[in-house]
Amino acid sequence: MNCPLCKQPGKPFYADEFLMCNNCSAIYKNKKNYLSTDAEINRYKQHNNDINDIRYQKFVSPITDYVLNNFTPDQSGLDFGSGTAPVISKILQDNGYNVHQFDPFFSNKTELLKGTYNYIVSCEVIEHFHNPDVEFKLLHKMLKSDGALICMTHLYNKNIDFKNWYYKNDPTHVFIYCQETIEYISDYYGFINFTIDNRLIVLKKGKY
Repeated sequence: MNCPLCKQPGKPFYADEFLMCNNCSAIYKNKKNYLSTDAEINRYKQHNNDINDIRYQKFVSPITDYVLNNFTPDQSGLDFGSGTAPVISKILQDNGYNVHQFDPFFSNKTELLKGTYNYIVSCEVIEHFHNPDVEFKLLHKMLKSDGALICMTHLYNKNIDFKNWYYKNDPTHVFIYCQETIEYISDYYGFINFTIDNRLIVLKKGKY
């Protein structure tokens, strides 16, 4: 099975469940271990997220703080993969920001994917991408000039004991990123630069 991001060959990484790409260093799940669509949706419904939960609001604060500090309420945003409890949207909207929600399962407003946005936020979403090549092409296309894609995910590095790593145990986590993977995404899809701060990843699009 080739890497679903860069299409290059991978090598066995963890049993027969995960492979690692020889090119972009992504770790990706063998497709035979993917959940069915119904099972995946049921898994997401089990998440007990509450948009009014202060702990949940604090968890997403790297994203909301970035938006509040770098964009203005009159600029447009998209919460991509907003899920069952769009807490980022709530926080930003409470601050007067114009942000829309898209989720393929819970807010499937496909017309929003034809728009363009100053910023796109995606919290704990990109590790669920079955087709990351398609998704990152779309995300880059939807960003306006000088826009930013602002994501949160847990990157893997070789100091992590993958066998005992909690992040791989979620059956919906099918694509795991390393710093080298983010570097590949930035270069290949045409972002001008990126920053990584713990779980926060910001990919910036240049001027046309």
